[in-house]
Amino acid sequence: MKSQRENSIWSRALLVAGAVAALATFGATPSGAADKIVKIGITLPLTGADAEDATLIKNGALLAIEEANAKGGVAGYKIEPVIYDSGTATAGQYDPAQAATNTKKLAADPLVVANVGPQMSGEGKAMAPILSEADLATITPSSTNPDITNPAMAGQFRPKGKAIYFRTVTTDAFQGPNMANYVAQVLKVKTVYVLDDSGAYGVGIADAFQKQAEKIGIKVLGRDQLNPKEADYTTILTKIKSLKPDLLYYGGVAQAGVKLAKQAYDIVPKMLKAGGDGVQGASFLKGVGFPSADGWYATNASPHMLEDPAVKDWIERYKARFKVSPNDYSITSYDGALVVMDAIKRVAESGKEVNRSNVRDAMQATKLKTLQGELTFDQHGDLLSKVVSVFQYRHDAKFPDDDIIHQQKYEGVAPAGS
Repeated sequence: MKSQRENSIWSRALLVAGAVAALATFGATPSGAADKIVKIGITLPLTGADAEDATLIKNGALLAIEEANAKGGVAGYKIEPVIYDSGTATAGQYDPAQAATNTKKLAADPLVVANVGPQMSGEGKAMAPILSEADLATITPSSTNPDITNPAMAGQFRPKGKAIYFRTVTTDAFQGPNMANYVAQVLKVKTVYVLDDSGAYGVGIADAFQKQAEKIGIKVLGRDQLNPKEADYTTILTKIKSLKPDLLYYGGVAQAGVKLAKQAYDIVPKMLKAGGDGVQGASFLKGVGFPSADGWYATNASPHMLEDPAVKDWIERYKARFKVSPNDYSITSYDGALVVMDAIKRVAESGKEVNRSNVRDAMQATKLKTLQGELTFDQHGDLLSKVVSVFQYRHDAKFPDDDIIHQQKYEGVAPAGS
């Protein structure tokens, strides 16, 4: 009788095999038959504080597209990626205005049938109404603010009614609260001070974390907002030091997060520190470095796959192609591109025109085995799986300091529930 772990590995292996088989079927046409072209956008902040993680995400989508094209394309179509940078030097990170401009360019090209991205929720809020007007679906591998897919906010983010914002990750309606459960149940936190970086993602996840923390009896000693463009957070950190919370929780991304972590190491080095997926990744780790990053907890809004034996071959293919190790959102990006191509395939095989409206409808009906498991969406575009993974940065001298796979330790799945 197999152990639970053996069963889990066997189940994961079957899912990965299914994902490989699904990709193989994209190239069912004879070599050279893919003489028609459809385009898939890839819109990510490739400039600024989060560029390193954005590049790893871009690589995941590109790998899926390149592998499909190498097998003959998708149901007679060659897939052409259209890559836009949503980061700007002025913003120093993602720029919602640039994301909106990029989305208008995608919408103006009738060959673009779907998009992979964005990375950040602030981009997503700017993009969603434009996508809705164009009936152009996107699938985000990392954007987690729940407002964009909240049916109560459909008038703002999908005015045409149909879901156009799909996710291969869960939302901060789970990432924030589940981490509050984790720090209470596992770290035995009784008091916390909450910070955010003023962005859509940062405010949203900090709000969700704080609400759940208060609900389960953690005392919130205060809340402040960081300006990502300011250089010095020592005044806020000194105030936090005087209040002596068990935990400092930060909702936000790398631009403010890197400075916060460095300065917090100087002022409150022994205090527990945690954040969401905005501080879980290569951009944060490389920007902060050790010893300042040591001890930080972070979440990821997807299953942790990088240490799963079932994806070892995929990791090797990724490293061979891009000369760098992937992160978990490289996988969710790869899987997002698989979802789009599977939708294209099903539309083409049904005899319908391969256009953005039909591809959107097919994406809505997705039931696809991928690297992270079987992906299906609710009527609003949200992933049915709600897994939130927890990590802690712990320096391992045997590996390079910026090796994201080995310099963060997987702690397990954050507990769900009220």
